[in-house]
Amino acid sequence: MTTATLSAAAPYLIQQDYSSYTEEQHGIWAELVGRVLPELEKHAAQEYLDGFQIIGLKRDRLPNLAEVNARLEPRTGWKSTAVSGFLPSQAFFEMLAARKFPTTVWLRSRESMEYTPEPDIFHDVVGHVPMHAHPVFADFLEHYGRVCVATPEEPIREKLSRLFWYTVEFGLIRQQGEIKVYGSGLMSSHGECLNVMSGHCAIKEFSLAEVVNTPVKIDELHKLLFVVNSFDQLYEVMHEAERLAASGRL
Repeated sequence: MTTATLSAAAPYLIQQDYSSYTEEQHGIWAELVGRVLPELEKHAAQEYLDGFQIIGLKRDRLPNLAEVNARLEPRTGWKSTAVSGFLPSQAFFEMLAARKFPTTVWLRSRESMEYTPEPDIFHDVVGHVPMHAHPVFADFLEHYGRVCVATPEEPIREKLSRLFWYTVEFGLIRQQGEIKVYGSGLMSSHGECLNVMSGHCAIKEFSLAEVVNTPVKIDELHKLLFVVNSFDQLYEVMHEAERLAASGRL
């Protein structure tokens, strides 16, 4: 899928004006990264930590998406693509299917350091983009987008959205006998990460049937999340979801 076929997403595509960021904003970025990075270095999946280095994220300067993409695209074909804000579902899925991750370019204010209701560049880049450097996860995410683009039935899309939520947004993986985080909501939220690591969230083995039937609650810390044993398992789950969605049995 090329940019020319991004019919639903096209109105939302913009350019990042990197020169417009102020020193105050670079300072906010540095503070945000400084808050989460020590925890991520302890609790994030190794693939995330590798990706952080691969795409060249800086601790003290906001990311220039052109520079990020120059390192990311040759590795997995993904690009962090600037958008004007929240996308309708079809536009979002089109972009995933084209290996273009919709990335907001605004940054939260100092008054909203702890929480912002809409994704900003900190959530999108620190939370999501390092994982796009991992080939298996990159394939999984593109596959997810392609399946959703081809699935117009809203009840099935709702179940597929839960799969996204409990993997891409709030996914856990077991590595060397320890629970590690790879979901973007855990990466960019100190509270959510601490909630899991302090044992206040139940953790179950990943089951597609249970995941797609577990409702999402966005107004409270998670009480239940799911752990995979490898990213290969995640890729296989996506193929199973595709088969069930195509047959109307998801």
